[in-house]
Amino acid sequence: MSNFARKWVKPEAPSITARMKDAVRPAGPLKPRLELAGRQIQAQVAKLDSTFVRLKEKDNALFNKIVAAIRKHDTQMSIALSNELVEVRKIAKMISQAKLALEQIVLRLGTVQELGDITVTLAPAVGIIRSVRGGLQGVIPEAEGEIGEISSTLSSILVDAGQLGNLSLNFESANEESDRILTEASAVAEQGLKDSFPEIAMPAEIPRSAEAVGGM
Repeated sequence: MSNFARKWVKPEAPSITARMKDAVRPAGPLKPRLELAGRQIQAQVAKLDSTFVRLKEKDNALFNKIVAAIRKHDTQMSIALSNELVEVRKIAKMISQAKLALEQIVLRLGTVQELGDITVTLAPAVGIIRSVRGGLQGVIPEAEGEIGEISSTLSSILVDAGQLGNLSLNFESANEESDRILTEASAVAEQGLKDSFPEIAMPAEIPRSAEAVGGM
């Protein structure tokens, strides 16, 4: 059984040096740690999905109130509700983008079979996780800490994989890949909102800022 195969599935008996390292940073076989990270990310995806559903329900309620206000020619109320709706949709887009990006990471983790796959997969994944964490900061406070733990787990696995295989990371390529995934997630999220969230024709007297309700 190769050195990598042992560390991939089952840990070796730790040396004194390894035990000292573990006291600072717990180690372990790579495959179970990757599987755990995948489950943690899936749990976050489920939470984001639940949050998105609640935001959509709030959006529908606000939309109906705006329609009622317009029919009553209550311009002031229409403006206030429209501005609130704009903010709800901004958050909904952020949540949707984060969910789509995390789903891509889960899919990629499922393809990891060899040591080289880990560095190619996890390097951009770590960048995506950090971006998602920053985007959700202040929106879903509890998610920030949980996603931070996932980021630490993936970073630890990436470091261990690099040391085990004596591999160097191509950070430029990893950053390009994470940017590409985030850009695609943003485009899909925006299109999804346009398809799912209704637009509303605002009266001419309502400022342009409120007309952004239909777009992002």
